[in-house]
Amino acid sequence: MQIIGLIGGVASGKSAVGAALARRGAVVFNADEFGHAVLKEPEVRDALVKRWGTGVMGEDGEISRPAVAKIVFVRTPEGEQEREYLEQLVHPGIRRRIEAAIQALPETSVPAVVIDAALLLEAGWAAVCTSIVFVDAPREQRLARARTRGWSDEEFSRREAAQLPIEEKRRRASYELDNSGTLADLDAAVSRYWATIAE
Repeated sequence: MQIIGLIGGVASGKSAVGAALARRGAVVFNADEFGHAVLKEPEVRDALVKRWGTGVMGEDGEISRPAVAKIVFVRTPEGEQEREYLEQLVHPGIRRRIEAAIQALPETSVPAVVIDAALLLEAGWAAVCTSIVFVDAPREQRLARARTRGWSDEEFSRREAAQLPIEEKRRRASYELDNSGTLADLDAAVSRYWATIAE
């Protein structure tokens, strides 16, 4: 079974690539969704409240991701330190959940598994992948997509700064997909990549 790691810059279109691969029979795991689940674990929630106070709790009694983002995406040494703390706390749990989900799949009927994770390389999850796909798009295009999510330009820059540089991601990938055109262009590029998987 192929295990494909999806990487790219912020708002590069990894989810669109994941959806295109899913239409071709791949099973897609989004690390962000596993992250949501890990933040609900009582020991993780308690550790974050102990470190940052009850201000990181939402009205539902769970950890508020926007509140956490305001702490960990500050471009200061303190912000970086807090981000490292968060990652050390949640990344092992996300990896456990990803590995358990992969192991639970019927190997004979699943041609490929896709791990869509913004911090795949930073977290060391590339070790479980058989190939790494880099989704490329110009910065201005990615910035425009981020704005449709309601992010400010500053928020986009903060999140990008929290990840490995684009060129480093590109260098560590085994395949590159161009997402600078239309969705139809991207789908055609995914088809060409999928053909290499089938081989």
